[in-house]
Amino acid sequence: MKGSRALLKALEDKGVETMFGYPGGVVIPIYDEIIDSSIRHVLVRHEQCAAHMADGFARASGNPGVCLATSGPGATNLVTGIATAYADSIPMIALTGQVGTGSLGLGAFQEVDAYSLMMPITKHNFRVLDLNTLPTAVKEAWEICRAGRPGPVHIDIPVDQINAEIEEGMFDAEHAVKAVPEDASGIAAAARWIRDASRPVILAGGGAIGADASPEIIELAELANIPVITPLMGIGIIPTSHPLCMGSLGMHGRMCSLNAFRDADLIIAIGCKFSDRTYSPQTSPKADCRVVHIDIDCTEFNKHNHEAINILCDAKKGARMLIDALGGRCGPHPEWHARAQALKRQCKCDYDYGSEPIVPQKVMFELNRVMREEGDVIVTTDVGQNQMWAMHYLEIERPRQLISSGGFGTMGFGLPSAIGAKAARPDSKVVTVTGDGGLQMVMQEIATSVAEDFPVTICLLNNGWLGMVRQWQKLFWNKRYSATRLGADPDFVKIAEAFGAEGIRVERPGEIYDALKTAVNSDKTCLVEIITDCEEDITPMIPANPSVPLIKGRCKF
Repeated sequence: MKGSRALLKALEDKGVETMFGYPGGVVIPIYDEIIDSSIRHVLVRHEQCAAHMADGFARASGNPGVCLATSGPGATNLVTGIATAYADSIPMIALTGQVGTGSLGLGAFQEVDAYSLMMPITKHNFRVLDLNTLPTAVKEAWEICRAGRPGPVHIDIPVDQINAEIEEGMFDAEHAVKAVPEDASGIAAAARWIRDASRPVILAGGGAIGADASPEIIELAELANIPVITPLMGIGIIPTSHPLCMGSLGMHGRMCSLNAFRDADLIIAIGCKFSDRTYSPQTSPKADCRVVHIDIDCTEFNKHNHEAINILCDAKKGARMLIDALGGRCGPHPEWHARAQALKRQCKCDYDYGSEPIVPQKVMFELNRVMREEGDVIVTTDVGQNQMWAMHYLEIERPRQLISSGGFGTMGFGLPSAIGAKAARPDSKVVTVTGDGGLQMVMQEIATSVAEDFPVTICLLNNGWLGMVRQWQKLFWNKRYSATRLGADPDFVKIAEAFGAEGIRVERPGEIYDALKTAVNSDKTCLVEIITDCEEDITPMIPANPSVPLIKGRCKF
C-alpha cells in the first residue's frame, strides 16, 4: 500500500468522512487517492479557511476536524487557523506535505520547517520520516487531539514517504498515549465551601462545552440554586431562557453578570481559564471571595488572587463528583437568588430598536425571532463589534449553537467556520454574523459554499468601518480615526451573485426580518447585507486601562 493510501485508510479507520484542503505539488499523490476514498474532500479557496472550516466542523460536531495543505506556503497559510483552534482548545488534525527527506534543510522548492512552525500552536507534532510510523502517528494524533484539554495536532509527511510502500500489517501496530493526570482530592472540601457560601456563582467556560458537561452544570446549578455566568466560549452551556442563566461575562458582557461576579463570595469555575477578558482588576470580586476551579489543565489554575481549591479533572466528571458530594439540595440562598434575579431583570436584552439608521441591536432582535421560529439554527461569528453584539443579544439555547473565535480573535473566522459547521450538521440551518472588514478577508469562500453545496446565511453588518478599532479610537484616542475607514467597499450583493449565491440588501429596519427569514429558508447560500450605523458602539465596555471607568453608553443594562 502506498503512503498516500495508508494516510487515507488511517483516517477512514477513525471514522473521518470530511476533510478540508487545497492541493499542491507534493500532495498530489494524496489527492489522487482521494478520488477512490470514502472521505469527502472540500476544496477551499485559501488554506487558512481549510483550518477554519475544520475548526467549525469540530465545534459543531464535537469530533476532530481534518485539514490538508501542501508544503511551503500551503503549510504556512494554515498557521492562523491552527492557532485559532489551539487558543480555544479545539480538536483538529492538520496534515501537511513536505519536500523529500533527502532535501530537508537544503532550501528545496516550497520547503519550510512546518514542524517547528507548528510547535507553539499545537498539542503535538509528528514528522513521518519512516512510513512504517504513519499509521501509529495518525492513531496517536487522533487520541492526543481529543484527550485531556483538546487541541490541534500536526502531521508533516515528506513526499518520498507519501510515495513509499507500507505493509498493511503496520496498521495493527499498537500505540500508547500517556494517561491524562487527575487529582480530585479536593472534591469534599469544595462541597463544604458550596454549602457554606452565601453568594455562589458558577463560571462555565469553553472547556465545559468541550467536555459535554452541560447536563451536569445545569443539574449542579439547580441543586444549589446558583446563578450561571459564562464567558464568550461558554455561551450555550445553559439555555439563555433558563432562570439561572445570567449571560456573558467579559469586556463587553452583561452588567448583571458583571455585578453578580463582583458580589460573589464563591466562584465555581468549570472549564474556564480566567483570561484577561474575563478576570481583571475591573471585574474581580472582593478579596475574601473563594474559588473552586475544575479544569483538566493544571496550567490554568491560580490565575487569580483568591483562596482556591483546584480539582484537576474533566469538567463533566468534576461537576458530577461535586453533585454526588453535595448529596442533595443545598440552597436555596433566597436573598442571593432574589438579588441575581433582580439584576437579570434589569438586563433584559430584547429591546426592539426600530429607529433609522439601523443599529445592530435591531438585527439581533430580528435574528432571535427567526431562530425561535426555525429551531435548529447554528450561529458563527466573525470578530469585532459584530461578534460582541451576537454574544450580548442572541438567545442561545444549547451547547455548540454559538461558534466564535475567542482566545485568538481571528477576523475572517465567521464564514469558513459556518461552512465547516454546515458540513458537520447538514440538517441544521447555519448563519454567520460578520462585518464588512472580516468578510472581505475570506469572501472567496462563498465559492466553496456554493460549489460544495453547503448553503449558509451570511448576515453582514456593513457600517463601512473596522468597527471595533474605530470604537477604541473614538472613545480613547480623541476620534483620531486612522486606517479604520473601509474605502471602496464592494457591492456585496453583486459579489454574492457573482459567486452563484443570492444577495439581499437591507436599508430599513422593517426589512430585516423578512430578509433573514428568506435567507435562512433558502436552499442556497444567501448574503443579507444590512447597512448599519457606524456611530453605534457596543456597550457596556470595560476599558483595558483600569483607571478608566466602565463605559455604559446608551446601554440600559
